[in-house]
Amino acid sequence: MDRRAPRIAFIGTGGTMASLGRGPLDIQDYGVAGQVLDAAAILARVPELVQVADVFPVPFSTVISSHIGFKEWRALALECERLVAAEPELAGIVIGHGTSTMEETAYLLSLTLKVAVPVVMVGAQRPASALSSDMGMNLLNAVRVAASPAARGLGVLVLLNDEIHAARDVSKTSTWRLQTFRTPDFGALGHADGDRVAFYRRPLRRVAPETEFDIRSLPALPRVDIAYSHADADGTAIRAFVAAGAQGIVSAGFAPGSGTPAEVEALRQAMASGVVVVQSTRVGSGRVVIGERMGRDGFLSADNLTPQKARILLALALTVTRDPAELTRIFESY
Repeated sequence: MDRRAPRIAFIGTGGTMASLGRGPLDIQDYGVAGQVLDAAAILARVPELVQVADVFPVPFSTVISSHIGFKEWRALALECERLVAAEPELAGIVIGHGTSTMEETAYLLSLTLKVAVPVVMVGAQRPASALSSDMGMNLLNAVRVAASPAARGLGVLVLLNDEIHAARDVSKTSTWRLQTFRTPDFGALGHADGDRVAFYRRPLRRVAPETEFDIRSLPALPRVDIAYSHADADGTAIRAFVAAGAQGIVSAGFAPGSGTPAEVEALRQAMASGVVVVQSTRVGSGRVVIGERMGRDGFLSADNLTPQKARILLALALTVTRDPAELTRIFESY
């Protein structure tokens, strides 16, 4: 390996890209096999990586992505910080992750990391053992993006299906299709093409490491729940969240941004008890505008964040302030 090649750390956390099914046609129920590769074994399956970078594995616990939460997010943030301190020549970090919660992990890290090197999240829709698995090319392209000087300053990136997306804006949109990750309002930042990594736009919202959030010493995030609106919703879920100790609630309302009358009343009662309420929508695209009546009631806008992203930002925001004006500033800045 040419010593001038960019040095890239690969942290493997499990997920589909690390899974082995019962055969090459097992592309859906592969979890039953219970075979999960660690970071070193994943790299060994893609020997072509040596052509683009000097990639080394970083041991980390393998976790089904639906089991990942704050404990793992904090550990990943600390591991990224340790790697940068230990490897002065480190060009970037790639994190292998299951696709179910990848967008949430990416956004949390993009708001909290204290390192300047590019961090790229990557996964797969088909297990490593599958016929035509997307694991190998996704991983190779993620390494190429992490090694690209153009990836600096963009926050955490998500790479699948040759597309590069910003953590804030991307969402998983399909259960099985390879093109599952999409940015509905704005599109991809760029592509990892065969000849080069090409970027076409930059995020304008604040990203790590230049953020006001620090989770390194936090034992947990404040409890924030999501109340999903539907016809005839009577506010029971909202009252249950308050009873469970929620400090914040994200209302995933109907477009363009409101719940049923019963939900609105339950949210008003929640705010009267000190709970912060942020209004988003369940449709996955478009800004929420807080009108005069909702403004008087104390609702805050999630801007165009999906409910799951708004939950993360509100939980982090509550670690630094409860002032409505400051919370509004945070949602307008990130």
